[in-house]
Amino acid sequence: MAAPPSGKVLYEQEGVFIHSSCGKNDDQDSLISGVLRVIEKENEVIVDWRPLDDTLDASNILCAGKDSSSVVEWTQTPKEKCSRGADRPSSYEAEWDMVTTVSFKKKPHSNGDATTHANGESKWSFLFSLADLKSIKQNKEGMGWSYLVFCLKDDVKLPALHFHHGDSKLLIKCLEKHVVLNESPQDKRILLVNSQNKSLSQSFENLFDEPSYGLLQKLKKDPYTVTMGRFSKVTNYIFDSFRLSDPSSQRRPPSEMADFLNDAIPGLKINQQEEPGFEVITRIDLGKQPEVSRREPVSAEEWAKNMDSEGRILNVDYIKQLIFKGGLCHTLRKEAWKFLLGYFPWNSTKEERAYLQKRKTDEYFRMKLQWKSVSEEQEKRNSRLRDYRSLIEKDVNRTDRTNKFYEGEDNPGLILLHDTLMTYCMYDFDLGYVQGMSDLLSPLLYVMENEVDAFWCFVSYMDQMHQNFEEQMQGMKTQLIQLSTLLRLLDSGFCSYLESQDSGYLYFCFRWLLIRFKREFSFQDILRLWEVMWTELPCQNFHLLLCCAILESEKQQIMDKHYGFNEILKHINELSMKIDVEYILCKAEAISMQMMNCKELPQAVSEILGIESSSVTPDSDTGEDESGAVLSCPTSLYQSISTPVTAANGTGDSTQQMSETQSLTPA
Repeated sequence: MAAPPSGKVLYEQEGVFIHSSCGKNDDQDSLISGVLRVIEKENEVIVDWRPLDDTLDASNILCAGKDSSSVVEWTQTPKEKCSRGADRPSSYEAEWDMVTTVSFKKKPHSNGDATTHANGESKWSFLFSLADLKSIKQNKEGMGWSYLVFCLKDDVKLPALHFHHGDSKLLIKCLEKHVVLNESPQDKRILLVNSQNKSLSQSFENLFDEPSYGLLQKLKKDPYTVTMGRFSKVTNYIFDSFRLSDPSSQRRPPSEMADFLNDAIPGLKINQQEEPGFEVITRIDLGKQPEVSRREPVSAEEWAKNMDSEGRILNVDYIKQLIFKGGLCHTLRKEAWKFLLGYFPWNSTKEERAYLQKRKTDEYFRMKLQWKSVSEEQEKRNSRLRDYRSLIEKDVNRTDRTNKFYEGEDNPGLILLHDTLMTYCMYDFDLGYVQGMSDLLSPLLYVMENEVDAFWCFVSYMDQMHQNFEEQMQGMKTQLIQLSTLLRLLDSGFCSYLESQDSGYLYFCFRWLLIRFKREFSFQDILRLWEVMWTELPCQNFHLLLCCAILESEKQQIMDKHYGFNEILKHINELSMKIDVEYILCKAEAISMQMMNCKELPQAVSEILGIESSSVTPDSDTGEDESGAVLSCPTSLYQSISTPVTAANGTGDSTQQMSETQSLTPA
């Protein structure tokens, strides 16, 4: 039997037969036994059936049209054969382009027998992309073997597949994980695929010409490709992708638009404020945003002064505050980031850290040896490792290539990036590699200039970011819901405007959250932004307040110019590399002070920011909503931590800085 297409096998069932002469007088059926598989390759789901004796190559794939006695052969045209020269790159697109660049010719009837080649090989194999599926017809219950008939979008019907061993329902369940199936109102035996207009391309650089199933599938399976692409090219196509195929359909209400996003990210409920667990947030006066200034980056001298003779950090809270208010000078990052990310314990001595590094170096190279020692023959039998390697090689070649550390061909930085990511697959094989992770590792490797230290810092960072990259994307769901809650408290009017433009689900923030603003700021600004966020000051989820700060900064233009769905998406995308990191950090800190000084902070917001609430204040006026409890929160701690250490120009009395700040923490 010919080898099935490579990829992850989601479903496999033997004993699936084609009855080649169904409905032909009284002739006995010719039964062709085969194997049915559902295979995920890259970000496409393929349904593949082939006979047990099939030894054909992909250029002779057949499908049946109209009825199962007339056969259509897919053959390459002479022009197509010529185009497949030795110089043609071997890629996913090249491997599968025969599905869409084939010519058809009608075959004669075969008198009920399986069509064969001159050499006797079966020619009934077929495969198709799930994106091309139009409907599935099932047999009536109790009428013999269960069977399914696949109908494609070009109205080609494939041969009925008879499940002699049962389990056809398991196949349906498998397919429903990747595409929405609805029962036909005309015939309950027919399951219709929720078909939508073409919208976005699977190209990293161009988001056009793909069935909207592909958009939803990519959002679910490959958020990196969908959200990292150039959104500035998206106009009405992206909006159309969330509509049904009826060309007369008009703009859908926000609740339905959110439902479409929920199809892509199951469980995503952002604007459904009436759902259990949500607290309606209306008309809470946060007061005026305070003025906030930032200081100069922490110097090597300041760092050294806060370390004892054995290398212990004397006052961790003080150092974290300095880093939060000003960041680090670049020469300190190689050492300080290891503390911020948890690779080095804050209370460790220099000797203890040296021992830790030696132990972690040994551990790293043992894991690296695991994938380095896999032979080509072994890798042929390990599809997951092959897939991880393929994705890593693809992403490494397009990650920060304008940075001198990674630019040019045969750059040692690229090799280190590749090897570190491959070793992480050995560390966490269940997660392995997901597109976007290279964006998180790149700055770490740039700063550390050492694959071992970069790896363990990356492990710590991935502990924080892990849920963003899991298949269920629970981290992304939670963060988008939390962001919506915070933004509604900050500016309910702006939230209402976004909802009126079908943008209330905040999908345009997806990329920000997925890789922590990596594509929104310059490389050097990201180093500053990340080290500030790693201090975990002034509260939990400070990165969500950064999102609020950016959105609030753009609110006036979005509302004054009456931006719609497409314009909002385009505008937010075009902010990339144009945001002032120091301004946004000041604004986000000011928003945090606003919220933490609020005496009527809603419970939901208190939990998001990690603020301990005091007793309930039932008589406070929170607007029209009278059902939710109103909370007050202590502000003295935050006010002390948030007090600017220096003026905006970075000047100030260093002695006063030290005394003010050290008094915040126990000696």
